[in-house]
Amino acid sequence: MTRRTLRALGLDVAPARHPLSYPGRPVTEPALLAGEELLALTPRPGRLGTWRIGAGTLDQALVSLGGVTTGRRHPVLAVGSNASPAQLAHKLTRKRLAATVPMVPVRTRGIAVGCSGHIGRFGYVAAAPYADPAAERVLVAGWLDAEQLAVVDATELNYRRVLLPGDAFAMTLPSGLRLAGAYLYVSRWGVLTDPGTGLARPGGGDQSALLAALLLGSARLRALLGPDPAGWVARAAADPEVRAAGARVFAAEGWVRRAEGFAADGDGEGAPARSYDDLEGASSLPPP
Repeated sequence: MTRRTLRALGLDVAPARHPLSYPGRPVTEPALLAGEELLALTPRPGRLGTWRIGAGTLDQALVSLGGVTTGRRHPVLAVGSNASPAQLAHKLTRKRLAATVPMVPVRTRGIAVGCSGHIGRFGYVAAAPYADPAAERVLVAGWLDAEQLAVVDATELNYRRVLLPGDAFAMTLPSGLRLAGAYLYVSRWGVLTDPGTGLARPGGGDQSALLAALLLGSARLRALLGPDPAGWVARAAADPEVRAAGARVFAAEGWVRRAEGFAADGDGEGAPARSYDDLEGASSLPPP
């Protein structure tokens, strides 16, 4: 049987190593990231840990790999590169943690995806969520254990992690069950707007096209980061002062607005993260 490696599946390019590939290729079906492999999960009506993988359940597979069960993990929605198994594996393995993470596409309501009003340390402009009651899209949720969550938190210093309640933001698993809650990283810098429409600029798409459009719209950005996307990421990745100056240009151009709608929807920074068991209680919510 052919191994389901990230390379064989075409999912092995991490934006941290190839910035213009941001946000990377996400998982499109329920799977268990297990190092360099992506193992298929078969949804079942019950809790995530009972879903099938091979001849057993997901929880059994996690324990056999030396990890903790799903109930002790924390569901975290990704709007950007955390949906890419290659990027998630890069973040975890560079801190010597096992890249063993259930990753599940979740149908969400009320969460739209824009572009953060800052430039990340690898030189790209990352995605950022904002609340929009009309938005419906599929986002990938990763179930992280406590150590993995701490590592990912440390890579998201330009974001704050908030807890979204399932009664305000519907989040439906492929099995049809709804999550009672999940975490989401919200940008501290707000989201970029399109100067032509004043609306939030869509995020999570082709990075080269985004950077080219930003350069075209600002002479100050062209002077700082031009002439093209490749030059942008090279200059920005090499110098934190350039990244900070770029964020100031975004603000000076009048392109940044606050990402409102999530402020009251969290545990509060510094509060202990709630596990999947804590969030779900005895059972998941029924389908909407």
